[in-house]
Amino acid sequence: VEYGPESGTYVAATGIEVLPAGEPALFTIEGLAPGSRCYYRVRSRTPGGGDFAADPEGSFVTGRSPGETFAFTIQGDSHPERAKQFDAELYRLTLRNAAASAPDFHFAMGDDFSVDTMKTITRPGVEAIYAAQRAFLGLLGSSSPVFLVNGNHEQAARYLLDGTDGNVAVWAQNARNRYFPEPAPDGFYSGDPEQVPAIGLLRDYYSFEWGDALFVVIDPYWHSPIAVDNELGGRDKATDGGKADAWSATIGDAQYRWLRTTLEASDARYKFVFTHHVLGTGRGGAILADLYEWGGEDRNGQNLFQAKRPGWAEPIQDLMARTGVTIFFQGHDHVFAKEVVDGVVYQTLPEPADPNYALYFADSYPGALIAANSGHVRVTVSPASVRVEYVRSVLPEDEREGFRNGDVVLSYEAVAR
Repeated sequence: VEYGPESGTYVAATGIEVLPAGEPALFTIEGLAPGSRCYYRVRSRTPGGGDFAADPEGSFVTGRSPGETFAFTIQGDSHPERAKQFDAELYRLTLRNAAASAPDFHFAMGDDFSVDTMKTITRPGVEAIYAAQRAFLGLLGSSSPVFLVNGNHEQAARYLLDGTDGNVAVWAQNARNRYFPEPAPDGFYSGDPEQVPAIGLLRDYYSFEWGDALFVVIDPYWHSPIAVDNELGGRDKATDGGKADAWSATIGDAQYRWLRTTLEASDARYKFVFTHHVLGTGRGGAILADLYEWGGEDRNGQNLFQAKRPGWAEPIQDLMARTGVTIFFQGHDHVFAKEVVDGVVYQTLPEPADPNYALYFADSYPGALIAANSGHVRVTVSPASVRVEYVRSVLPEDEREGFRNGDVVLSYEAVAR
C-alpha cells in the first residue's frame, strides 16, 4: 500500500505481503498527521508476475480536532435478500450519492447481512452474504470508513451460542469481523472488552470522539440471554405476545455501565448514539421510549425499573437526556422520521434501495417529521450546529418533476445541549 498527503504523490509504503487469493487482508498505516487527508493506492501482482499493477486511488481523513467542520452519512436497512424491497442499482446509486459528499465516514444501521431467511444456513453461505456487501459498500468504503451496527436479522446474538464454533452466531460475527473489521478497544476507541469463545473480541459496541462530537454505537443482540426480536426458526421471544417477558431482553449490565461512563465522561459539544432500534425490537421511536430498560415502564404504565434493573442508575432514555445526547439514530422501520424526546432527537433512517419508494410504519410515528423511501441521511457537524439532511435516491426511469435523485427531501438543525 503506497500513500502520501497529496493525490498521486506517494511518499511512503507498507511492506510487501504475500496474500491468499480471495481472503481479506489488513494493512496498518501509522505515523499519519491528525486532521489530514491521506491518499493511497494498492499495488499487487500474481506470484511470479511482472510489474506491480495499481488499483484506483482512495483516500481517508485522520481524526478531526474540535472546531473542525465535517460530514458523515448514514443508511438504514438495505435488506438485499428481499427481492421486492431491494434494487441493486438503486443501492449503488444511494452509495454513490453518499460518496459524493466526501463524508469522513459512513454508518450502516443493520439488517444488511440477513442470514435468518436462508433456506439452509451454512458457514460458507453466511460468509458469502458478507462478501457480497463489499461490492456495494466498497463504492464509498475506499474513501469513507464504514461503521456497522448489528441488526436483528444478522442473528449475531448471544442466545444462539452453544459453546462450539458450529453455530450461526459465531459464523456471522466472524464473517463480519473478517470482511468489515470494526473498532476494538485501544488508545482511540473504547468498546467491548469481552473475549467470546470461537470469536474473540466481538467489536459490537464502541465509541470514539471526532471533532466536536462523540459517537457511541450500542448493541442489544450480543448481550441478551433471549432473542430480542425474531428468534431463528421460531416465534419472537421478547415482543408482546411472544414467549418471554420483554424485561428479559437487555443490553446487559456491562454494556450499560460502559454506556453510562462513556456519556458522562465526554465533554464533547455533540453526542450521537446509534443502535438498530429502541429496545432492539418493536416499531416506532418516541412511542417506545418509556418502555422497559429504555424508559422504565411496562406496557401498563407501571414503573418497574428499580425492581427489574437493580444496580442501574436510571433508564437509558433518562441517561441520554441527562448527559446531553444530541441525536439518537436507529434503523429497523424503513422510514425517515424525526422526533424529540426530552430534548433528545430520535432520528429513524430510511431504506437506501427500496424501488417502491414506500412509506412504512407511519402509524408508529405520530406527529413526526416523516418521509418515504429511498435514500440516505447526511449529517454536517460544525461548532455552531448539526445539520441533518435526507438525500433522496431515485432511479433515472423514475425521476419526475419534484422527485429527482439527489434532492434534499427534508432537513433540520440541532444545537448543542
